[in-house]
Amino acid sequence: MTQRDAIFPKGRHALYEAHAYSAAIRSDDLLFVSGQVGSRPDGSPEPDFRQQVQLAFDNLRATLEAGGCSFDDIIDITTFHTDPENQFETVMEIKKQMFSQAPYPNWTAIGVNWLAGFDFEIKVIARIPKDG
Repeated sequence: MTQRDAIFPKGRHALYEAHAYSAAIRSDDLLFVSGQVGSRPDGSPEPDFRQQVQLAFDNLRATLEAGGCSFDDIIDITTFHTDPENQFETVMEIKKQMFSQAPYPNWTAIGVNWLAGFDFEIKVIARIPKDG
């Protein structure tokens, strides 16, 4: 079995230990990032939806940086939404701030009925730059 090259953002390792998964796994020149949510420092959900989405992107940024990547290196995005019809506009506003110009990464949005107390989750695959 190949050893997993686990990546953890600074200060959030305990969250992943408690739930037995890695924030991201590096495989050759790809970084597979687990779903990131808008959690407060204690791991609880941020109740304000806009802020929850912003925190999810902030947590994603921290994980990408720990793996030597940035938003520019993202190839594929999957987002999960508990109420897509009512949340989509807010998510798009924040997403446009992170990805302001083409070419944009692939994106799949999925409506779900449960995210462990959260209302939004984002997972990505990024290509690690040669200098990363």
